[in-house]
Amino acid sequence: MDSKEQIKEIFKNIEDDIQKRLAEFTDVWENGTKKELFIELAFCLLTPQSKARNADKAIKKLVLEGKLFNGTAEEIAEELNIVRFKNNKSRYIVEAREKLYKNGEYILKDILEEIKEPLKMREWLVKNIKGIGFKESSHFLRNVGFYKDISILDRHILRNLVYLNVIDEVPKSITMKKYIEIEEKMKNESDKLGIDMEYLDLVLWYKEAGEIFK
Repeated sequence: MDSKEQIKEIFKNIEDDIQKRLAEFTDVWENGTKKELFIELAFCLLTPQSKARNADKAIKKLVLEGKLFNGTAEEIAEELNIVRFKNNKSRYIVEAREKLYKNGEYILKDILEEIKEPLKMREWLVKNIKGIGFKESSHFLRNVGFYKDISILDRHILRNLVYLNVIDEVPKSITMKKYIEIEEKMKNESDKLGIDMEYLDLVLWYKEAGEIFK
């Protein structure tokens, strides 16, 4: 079985599970609280060079102990031993919290609703939230339901784009221009495979990680 046929076979086997997961992502935006939206942003701030499962565990502990919304950077860092660069990431969370908490509520949803277009939302996040790059902003938007034509180009996805001969190698670093270029190549491949990009993204993740997570 060649690489493309293997991806199609995986997709066939997990399509229903992906649909359920995407519906859960959309529900965060449509029915979640403004605090829950900030929790998702904080999760994405923890993901660079760290396992998504560890970032999720750390965020849940921060929420449980009340530190995510009220803790100092030092108090937050104490709970981040299972993610890399904990001191930088704890500062990023506090900076984002200060920027996005106004008049007694979190305003990220209001800002994004005003922007309206997901690709412009992504640009705003990259420009305005320290610690958020194109990958992290794409991850956040996907996890709150804005997943059309957006890809999360992490190491799992990039390795599989090499496997599919979409790119020649996993780049050591990705500029904004390079990110958009690879994303466009992935979109073209998704068209050829007949698998929508939001599905393909999770299929490639599943192939590497063995689960559909976030």
